[in-house]
Amino acid sequence: MPKTSLLSLIAAALLSFALPAWGQELPEGKGKDLVAAHCNSCHPFYARLGAGYTPKGWRTVMRMMANHGVTMPADQAAVITEYLTKNFPEKDKPVGVVIPGPTKVSIKEWQVPTPGSRPHDPLAARDGSLWYTGQMNNVLGRLDPKTGRFKEYPLKTPHSGPHGLVEGKDGNIWYTGNTGALVGKLDPKTGAVTEYKMPDPEAKDPHTLIFDQTGILWFTLQNANRVGRLDPKTGEIKLLTPPTPKSRPYGMAVSSKGTVFYVAFGTNKVGSVDPKTLEIREYTLPDPGSRPRRITMTSDDIVWYADFSRGYLGRLDPATGKVTEWPSPSGPKSEPYGISAINDIIWYSESGTTPNTVVRFDPQTEKFQSWTIPGGGNIVRNTSVTRDGDFVLANSLVNAVTLVKIPK
Repeated sequence: MPKTSLLSLIAAALLSFALPAWGQELPEGKGKDLVAAHCNSCHPFYARLGAGYTPKGWRTVMRMMANHGVTMPADQAAVITEYLTKNFPEKDKPVGVVIPGPTKVSIKEWQVPTPGSRPHDPLAARDGSLWYTGQMNNVLGRLDPKTGRFKEYPLKTPHSGPHGLVEGKDGNIWYTGNTGALVGKLDPKTGAVTEYKMPDPEAKDPHTLIFDQTGILWFTLQNANRVGRLDPKTGEIKLLTPPTPKSRPYGMAVSSKGTVFYVAFGTNKVGSVDPKTLEIREYTLPDPGSRPRRITMTSDDIVWYADFSRGYLGRLDPATGKVTEWPSPSGPKSEPYGISAINDIIWYSESGTTPNTVVRFDPQTEKFQSWTIPGGGNIVRNTSVTRDGDFVLANSLVNAVTLVKIPK
């Protein structure tokens, strides 16, 4: 038997025996083994196939994977794309519901320079610029909304997966390296990057980050089930473990008193951290199926959360533990996600609708108003607020940054 044929048979046999359990569940067809071999390095991939994508969406995913360092011959990439398109088409999504109301907004979108960059989190900086994490391109991007000009800053560790984003008081831009086990700091004036590596090998996935009033940086680690504290003056990192295993700390907010709040996407809980004692307290939401994903706070220190799994907007009063919830306009499959409070009005996006929506909720009247995002949105994972009270979105799969201008 020719040597090449023998090696091919051995490789095929090894692959069939080594195919992970989730890979064995994949539909038969040309490309199955390639998907099993290449497509499980980031998130558990099979769990993410259920929603599926359009052919254009799968091509975007493949570009993102290439940007993220997954290497394969072009012919294999084509086979994988064809297999995924055939076996995992986009499932029907609810239509984004538009609720009319008195507020008139204008929505402007900019395409970021690098295809497949996957802008994950946005940031409205104090100088008026808009930033984003180019998660699959390993850059931080800056947009001047007045001129439309972009500048991208390369990061130090390859394929670090920039994810969360926040600005320090000194104008430096901080980010989480979600696949690099690090927190990073970018000096926009020089482009210099400083990295703070996690002290625990289990702490692989820094996620969302936020500063408190004293300048301490807090961050979540979703799959590692940790909440982190970083002192920028010393570089010291402390990692805290929530009481609930696999709770998956996700979005964060800080109260006026400096208490750090987070939502636990792996369970139906909201957590808080006492910044002095580092004690973690958990608040259980009434529905066991709740999976809060993002969080914001109003000036009265009320917690507002986006219940991704059930399609609800939630309100938690930490002083009493009382929870109030409202169904999101587009229904139980609307997947509320990025959320912000602007002058004590709640603004968020429904990420599971076609197109994605921008939703406004007035806590005083308990009335909703909503708009569809002209460019589709898809997917608004996080949001930010400009100094003059406009709403900023990052649109990961359509590779865009969006500004919602709100009348003052």
